[in-house]
Amino acid sequence: GIVVVDADRRKLDAMSRTHSHQGVIALAAVREYVSVQSILDAAAAKGEPPLLVVCDEISDPHNLGAILRTAECAGAHGLIIPKRRSAGLTAIVGKTAGAVSYLPVARVANLTSVLKDLKKQGVWIFGTAAGASTNLYSADLKGPAAIVIGSEGDGMSRLVAENCDFLVSIPMKGHISSLNASA
Repeated sequence: GIVVVDADRRKLDAMSRTHSHQGVIALAAVREYVSVQSILDAAAAKGEPPLLVVCDEISDPHNLGAILRTAECAGAHGLIIPKRRSAGLTAIVGKTAGAVSYLPVARVANLTSVLKDLKKQGVWIFGTAAGASTNLYSADLKGPAAIVIGSEGDGMSRLVAENCDFLVSIPMKGHISSLNASA
């Protein structure tokens, strides 16, 4: 169940604090991952409709940490991240977030299938997209909801976007066309 990625010595040197890596580095989560079902069960136990945040290939650990922190402060019941092409719960995320101890995180093999399962359980999927026609502030976000945040460069992947019930955007009033994924 461990994801193995080949990397050259320069990459390992950059990742290592001591530069004594002997050609191998392991990245371990600062907290144990949970199942998506356990997040849904925790929301049900509180008598609340689930609020989930789904991160579609967020690669910067600082962004993941900031998203985790905001989600916890907003009352989300949990965060869902993919196993591949995504930052995990590293020490950097833990230091950035400060919320890693409070918000459960599920790490899943296939985001698309998880979104389909959530929809079957009555959860509305809201994808964030700069070009979406629905303004975030006019969207009805009441009830069971999962908010999908796409990667820093490309936004949501095609399959993830196709499995959203609604696409919402944050209106931009200034001169810059978009916000950072964590914002």
